[in-house]
Amino acid sequence: MHLYISIIVPVYNRPDEIKELLESLVAQNFQGDYEVVIVEDGSTESSENIVKSFGEQLQLSYYFKENSGPGDSRNFGMRKARGNYFIILDSDCILPEQYLVEVHEELNTDFVHCFGGPDAADKKFTVVQKAINFVMTSFFTTGGIRGGEKSVGKFQPRSFNMGISREAFEKVGGFGRIHPGEDPDLTFRIWKAGFGSRLFPKAYVYHKRRIDWNKFYIQVNKFGMVRPILNKWHPGTAKLTYWFPTLFMIGLLIAIVLVFFKLYWVLLAYAFYFLLLFLGALLKEGNSKVAVLSVFAALIQFTGYGWGFLKSTILLTFKNKEAEQLFPKLFFKRR
Repeated sequence: MHLYISIIVPVYNRPDEIKELLESLVAQNFQGDYEVVIVEDGSTESSENIVKSFGEQLQLSYYFKENSGPGDSRNFGMRKARGNYFIILDSDCILPEQYLVEVHEELNTDFVHCFGGPDAADKKFTVVQKAINFVMTSFFTTGGIRGGEKSVGKFQPRSFNMGISREAFEKVGGFGRIHPGEDPDLTFRIWKAGFGSRLFPKAYVYHKRRIDWNKFYIQVNKFGMVRPILNKWHPGTAKLTYWFPTLFMIGLLIAIVLVFFKLYWVLLAYAFYFLLLFLGALLKEGNSKVAVLSVFAALIQFTGYGWGFLKSTILLTFKNKEAEQLFPKLFFKRR
């Protein structure tokens, strides 16, 4: 099968980030042909001029559409694209120069209709970005599925760095309207259609995640709320491990209460875990400030995700309503 890759990037009010992403595409050492499709999702800060400035260096298409969310924008881009294999990227990603070579080599060696790649922190990232990246990717936290495993069965790609064949896209209809959570929902439907997915461990991206602590809490809280919805839609994919953040925070509260009864061993167990987390971050990043902030980021992650997961589970179980009625902010309207 001759591969012609179309890179699909939705963008919303982030012209500077698109510039960095396109610069990293220009720097690719891949010799084959590919195209880049930029979909402006109703932005008020247009990236059109920046995109057009790369017209002589890349095969580019630019489209502007009404705001309908990243999932619908990715579908729009894939429908407009010419390729037979799509790579979905977030606009806040930067590609190492070997990225496309790694993807092409993986697909030619052991073709798969859907893949996902890891994310990493660039040396230029801020200490907060590095700390958030660590907890979002470390096996010490809920981020382990995007780690460095060389062989992961039934891998669930994430849409900041995801590939899907045109055949699979046309069979399942692309992303749904839920956000976040549109990427695992798509993956589950890809599996049900008989296609496989795989991790490409060397096809990593630098994912900037330009968010502050409050936005990080909101993001992981939404991740927590989405997971029980996906469990209900795709019951065969539910796992006990999804309860871990909720149980972790309940246990921490119990540990603090037990201190007043002079029972310290539970809190000491938590202290040992946070020490391991600190040392893991210190070993990986070589920066004590990043290591300290990684502990703080993990607390935010577990609290936000755990509470969102518990709240969503309770409402879905005891309220006789559909997910879209219970959580309208997690769904984009149809266009």
